[in-house]
Amino acid sequence: MNKPEILAPAGSRESFMAALAAGADAVYLGMKNFSARMQADNFSLPDLAGLVELAHSENRRVYIALNTILKPDELSFAGSQIKFLAQHVRPDALIVQDAGVIELARQAGFEGEIHLSTLANVTHQQGLLAAKKLGASRVILPRELSIDEVKSMNEACPPGLELEMFVHGALCYCVSGRCYWSSYMGGKSGLRGQCVQPCRRIYKQRNKESAFFSCLDLSLDVLAKTLLPIENVKSWKLEGRRKGPHYVYYVTTAYKMMRDNPGDPATKKDVEELLQMALGRAGTKAGFLPQNKREPTVPHSSGEETASGMFMGRLSMQGGNAPQGKGGKARATFKERREQVNNLALKPWHPVLAGDYFRVGNEDNPWHYTFPVRRGVPKGGMLTISPPKGKFPPVGAPVFLLDRREPELIAAIAEWEEKAGAFPPKGKGLSQFSPVLPPPAKEVAASHTQPTQKGSRDKGESVHTVVLSSSVPHGKDTRLAMRPGMMQGLWLTRKVLDEVSRTMAGRISWWLPPVIWPDEEASWRQLLAQAVNRGAKRFVCNSPWQLALFASPEHSAELAAKQDLRFMAGPFCNTGNALALGELARLGFDSAIVSPELSGEDMLALARQTPLPLGVVLSGFWPVGISRHSFAGGRLNEPFQSPKREIFWARHYGENLWLYPGWPLDIQPQKELLLKAGYKIFIRIDEQPPKELPEPSRTSPFNWDLGLL
Repeated sequence: MNKPEILAPAGSRESFMAALAAGADAVYLGMKNFSARMQADNFSLPDLAGLVELAHSENRRVYIALNTILKPDELSFAGSQIKFLAQHVRPDALIVQDAGVIELARQAGFEGEIHLSTLANVTHQQGLLAAKKLGASRVILPRELSIDEVKSMNEACPPGLELEMFVHGALCYCVSGRCYWSSYMGGKSGLRGQCVQPCRRIYKQRNKESAFFSCLDLSLDVLAKTLLPIENVKSWKLEGRRKGPHYVYYVTTAYKMMRDNPGDPATKKDVEELLQMALGRAGTKAGFLPQNKREPTVPHSSGEETASGMFMGRLSMQGGNAPQGKGGKARATFKERREQVNNLALKPWHPVLAGDYFRVGNEDNPWHYTFPVRRGVPKGGMLTISPPKGKFPPVGAPVFLLDRREPELIAAIAEWEEKAGAFPPKGKGLSQFSPVLPPPAKEVAASHTQPTQKGSRDKGESVHTVVLSSSVPHGKDTRLAMRPGMMQGLWLTRKVLDEVSRTMAGRISWWLPPVIWPDEEASWRQLLAQAVNRGAKRFVCNSPWQLALFASPEHSAELAAKQDLRFMAGPFCNTGNALALGELARLGFDSAIVSPELSGEDMLALARQTPLPLGVVLSGFWPVGISRHSFAGGRLNEPFQSPKREIFWARHYGENLWLYPGWPLDIQPQKELLLKAGYKIFIRIDEQPPKELPEPSRTSPFNWDLGLL
């Protein structure tokens, strides 16, 4: 049997010690910058040096997550941090999302492993080859895969590449690396570690209110043992860098027991009991078992089933009912509300220990807050609740236990802290670092452009607009591709390809979807070969790894070159800096569309550094998320409303559900500025919203003015 490592999360020093105390083989954590969990405490660089040395003294490994996308002006600072890591910290691996960080690590002298984050979106078999080509040592698989798909990824895994798999922890509704929901609503991007979790909120559709998109936690528990024979799955990953040491200790202990004693019935029972005590959400196997697929969403009006922590009961009033407004008014005054919250109490469903950490309300309630408990309370006793100033939780509000400090756990952490005393922090300050950028592009690639008419405003330069549609406009053929300065873009499907003539196929920009799953790869290889045989020459890949599909047995790289195929990196590649563009060029792309998340300042700065000709999404309905899960309890192609009355809608394409805002992206007024900066390719997304959708009352500049936090 393969014996994968147990990889534990650590968002704080206490959690790091708890992971070591529980016997984790490896720990992953983040720095104060460039971590996809910026809400965690995270670690300073000098502290990391001592902690890594402690772990290494016990034959444990440490991986550092530098897994956000980088903006153009962040390369020097990120490079100086990696240089510090290489010289003073010496972690075993960096976990990265941005392909540019791979090159940055090389330049900064980092000699450890490179692990591609699940945010990098390596979702199909051939993508593993491209990941290996860029220098990855390990790929972290998507959480949406079934056991059969994990096996197919294992079989396709090239020598020298390992696989890592999540076995426990929080699930996002959208595919990792394919969620722009939080960013579109205000610059706080999940790709930058700032997600405000809009999927956890209560939405309304028709007369139904529900947490449609809020997921239970992934919990493979005893089914994790089915992964043991899969030889290239070298790591069982536990999600939870925002969790406390109690969670880390219990979950790590449980999966270590399951790995080491997979056939022991007593171990199975112990594992289930430990995970119940870990204070996570209720668990789900999601799509792990293809013959028994379970959707991870549980539609419920309160969202409590998917709130983090253990449910401990509801707030009640001490000595009677909540006060009403004077004269029988339904609405109480501020003074009366203050009196009400001063008399709130909880009769806990489970015993409370001194030092327990509670949350009143769900994460999306504007009045929710957290607090520590000073004294123990027995089950069914009375715990007085004193909300902070300005917080007015209602009677009946749910209360959750988030973290606790049992005496045994406190002692275990103290023991490891004593060991850590022998390994003090190291290194002071960052040294200067200047990344070597690839040479800038001279001119836009002719493969994805057509010359405009002589005498036009751009004087014959290759400037054009791609109008991207999911269906062929105006019947079988479209003449848009014949117009100077314009090009038809089509999402590639077998139906659409059959509707386009051989004459027109070579004039169209063919777009691959944002996600291709392992069970789809064979059919995609066949479809791409068919498209090439029909005369298609221009392809837009929406993850860097999709380019490897053109090197499959059905379509070799040599054949692609012979037939003059050209490849553009699409906007879902999340490209934000010159080094990432350089890696795309190394893979074989001749142009790229920058991440729509970037601010205007960042887009203009990138145009001055780019080694590839650049394009930008200028207007249209940009999807805020791509999911493999259903819209639980809701209706497709009908509007649903957020707590702030924002309108959204969802529809299916292939295996995935696409979520759209009710108002389109539009930076059309900035086109002249972008043209002057050097942008040549402009994308207009021609997505038709549902008939039931209200007429948009506004458009969105995305992060153009706001900036990407």
